[in-house]
Amino acid sequence: MKFFNTAGSVNQEEHYKIDPLHGRIINTLNIKVPFSVNGIISTNGSHKALNAYLSTMSELLDKPFVLLIDEIDSLVGDTLISVLRQLRAGYDLRPEHFPVSVILCGVRDIKDYRIRTSGEEIITGGSAFNIKAKSLRLGNFTKEDVKNLLLEHTKETGQVFEDDVAPCIYEETDGQPWLVNAIAYELTFEIKENRNHKVVLTKDMTEIARNRVILSRATHLDQLADKLSEDRVRRVILPMLQNSEANPNNDDKQYCIDLGLIKNSPKGLVIANSIYREIIPRELTESRQDDFLMRFSPDWVRDDDYTDTY
Repeated sequence: MKFFNTAGSVNQEEHYKIDPLHGRIINTLNIKVPFSVNGIISTNGSHKALNAYLSTMSELLDKPFVLLIDEIDSLVGDTLISVLRQLRAGYDLRPEHFPVSVILCGVRDIKDYRIRTSGEEIITGGSAFNIKAKSLRLGNFTKEDVKNLLLEHTKETGQVFEDDVAPCIYEETDGQPWLVNAIAYELTFEIKENRNHKVVLTKDMTEIARNRVILSRATHLDQLADKLSEDRVRRVILPMLQNSEANPNNDDKQYCIDLGLIKNSPKGLVIANSIYREIIPRELTESRQDDFLMRFSPDWVRDDDYTDTY
């Protein structure tokens, strides 16, 4: 039985999937060039180890070797620079002695990285890795993508979604892939009565699933809350919520766009989707909510947390 995936990579045998970038990735691999898709150990001890390992692997394999590095932007500083420069150094050794293509997956395009070395020097990703042929962005699902993803469940189980379910999920999520899958999984599996595939799935059920996802504080939403603690994010988000004047720098704005927190619209920058519009203000004010009664202790609140009404 297949499921909507909300954790880890997609397994074709176990998860419903669509392939919005499949053709573009295959075309780029066919021309054997490095590219990025946007969204360890001590540097000194591994300065040439990665390069040597990749060369050895390429020489041992009897098929073209494609290297995919996920979450490349989890590396920082000298370590990231070392990895990028080692990949750059092996470029001219392809294909016999180095991978024919390298895929770097991260939140941002490699050219937008500003990497600070241990010596406080600022190096851009584009200068450390100037052999990138193409950058592919894995964006949000379209309305048609959401419809097709739900259709995979119907094909697998025979369970039917009413026509307004897919538009409802899209409207709530703006096609954000994790949110789409999370609502669909909640709707089809976590709401136990819906595991009966004879049950027709409705918009009302979808809205219940949506609210349950928000209250669940799943990993994705916890990561979202963690990002909201960053100063560069707060400098962009807080003025938007307060409807106040602010001039965050372009790098901060682009960072928030790359994280999927905000998006461009005809009215300017806005919070990316309906669910984030509900979660983000709550997260930013949560600490104040939590310690409200600690800061504000009126006489009518008793020690047992009941109130006097006389």
